[in-house]
Amino acid sequence: MLVDPSLATPIPERPADRDLNGSTASLGVLMGLAFRRSSGRAWRLRQRSMTLWPAWVEQLNHPESPLQLDTPLIQLAGSAEEAQRMQQLADARPDSGLQFIANDRLGETDPVWPQAGHGAMLSERDGRVDPLLLLKALRRSLIEHNVERRATEVVELQRPGSTARRQWRLITADGRNEAVDLVVICSALGSTKLLQSLGHQRPMDAVLGQVLELQLNKPAKQWTGWPAVLTCGGINLIPHGHNRLWIGATLEPGVNADPAATETMRRLNELAPSWLNAAQLLGQWHGLRARPRDRPAPLLEELEPGLLLASGHYRNGVLLAPATAEWVSQHIDKETITSP
Repeated sequence: MLVDPSLATPIPERPADRDLNGSTASLGVLMGLAFRRSSGRAWRLRQRSMTLWPAWVEQLNHPESPLQLDTPLIQLAGSAEEAQRMQQLADARPDSGLQFIANDRLGETDPVWPQAGHGAMLSERDGRVDPLLLLKALRRSLIEHNVERRATEVVELQRPGSTARRQWRLITADGRNEAVDLVVICSALGSTKLLQSLGHQRPMDAVLGQVLELQLNKPAKQWTGWPAVLTCGGINLIPHGHNRLWIGATLEPGVNADPAATETMRRLNELAPSWLNAAQLLGQWHGLRARPRDRPAPLLEELEPGLLLASGHYRNGVLLAPATAEWVSQHIDKETITSP
C-alpha cells in the first residue's frame, strides 16, 4: 500500500501546477560520475545508482510514459584551481567517461556558453532524467503491479502491540486506521514529525530549489554543441525545446524565495552571456529539499523492526532513487525472512 498524495494522483503537466514537493520541482540532474570523492558511502550510493539507472529506464519506458536518459553533462571550471581538480579527477578515472577540456579547445556553441575562462569537464554518462516523466512512469508501474494507492497523508504512527502478529498502525488524514507489517518512511521534511512521536530524532532543514523557464529572443540552432546539462558555478542550464531553457539550483535555506538570489542565479553570478540576460521569463517554480541536520544525506536506516527510514536526500533525490529503492528492497526481504 502506498500512502502518498503525489503518486496516488495524476502527475502535474505544467510548471505552474508544481507545488513545493521536491520531486515535481526537480530538474532530475544525474551527477554520479563527476563526483570529487572516490570512496565513502556517498560515493558508493552514486556509483550504484548510475549502474542501475539504464536498467531502470529500460524497464520503466513505455509508450504511455516514455522515459530516457539524456546525456552528457558538462561542468564549467570557475577557477584555475577547480580546473586542476577536474583534470586530476579525469586522469584518475580513465574508464568513467570523464574528460577535461582546456579552455582553448572548447568548441563553438550556439548560443555561446558562459565564459568562465578555465575549461570544462565532460562527463559522458552523467546527465538527467525528466522528473515528471519519471513520476508518471513510476505511477504507471504501480498501477500495473496492482499496488493500492491512497491520496492522503499519514499523520501518526503507532508501534505494534504485544499480539502474536506485530503490526504497525497508520493513522491517516482521512480518518483511516490501517494495520501493516512494515513501514517505509520516505516523506522528506514530513518524516521528522512522524518519527518524533516514536522518540526518534531526525531533524531536517528545508533548502529551497529554484527553477526559471526562459525563452530565447531568437531560436537556437538545435543548441549546437550543448550537452543535456551544462553546470556553471553550481547552477544547472538545461536546453528545453528549440528556444527554451531551464535554469535551476538549490541554494537558499528556508522556505521563501529571495528575489535577489533568484536574480543572481539567472545572471549566473555575473557570468551570463548577453543572450541569456535578454531572454524572456516564461515562468518559475520552486521546491523544498530536505537536508538532514548533523547527519550525512540521505538517511537510510532501520530504526526498529518493521520501521525503515529512506529520506533526506537533499539535492540528490532523483539521482539516488535506484540505490535507495534497492536498499529498501533488501531490507524488506530481510524483514520478510526473519519474521515469525
